[in-house]
Amino acid sequence: MTVIDNTSEQRFEITAEDALAYLAYHRDAERLVLVHTFVPDAMRRRGIGGQLVATAVETAIASNLTVVPECPFVRAWLVANPTTAERVRIG
Repeated sequence: MTVIDNTSEQRFEITAEDALAYLAYHRDAERLVLVHTFVPDAMRRRGIGGQLVATAVETAIASNLTVVPECPFVRAWLVANPTTAERVRIG
C-alpha cells in the first residue's frame, strides 16, 4: 500500500477497501509534530500504522526535521524500531 503525504490536510494517508488510515501532523519550524494515528478496524493488524510512522520518519530525515511524537502509537513504534528511530532527531 502506498502512503500519500496529503499536505493540505497535514496527514500521511493510506486508502484501502474504501477506508482511510492516517497520521495527522503539523510542521512547526524545524519540527514535524506527529499528533494522532487513526487506523479503522477494517485495516488493523496489517502494519498500516507502522507504514504511516515509517513514512513520516523518512520524510523528517529527508527534510532534516526533528520528530516530535505526541501520539502514543508513534512513541511506541519508535521504541519498538530503534534502528529507524536512531536515524532521526527526536524532540
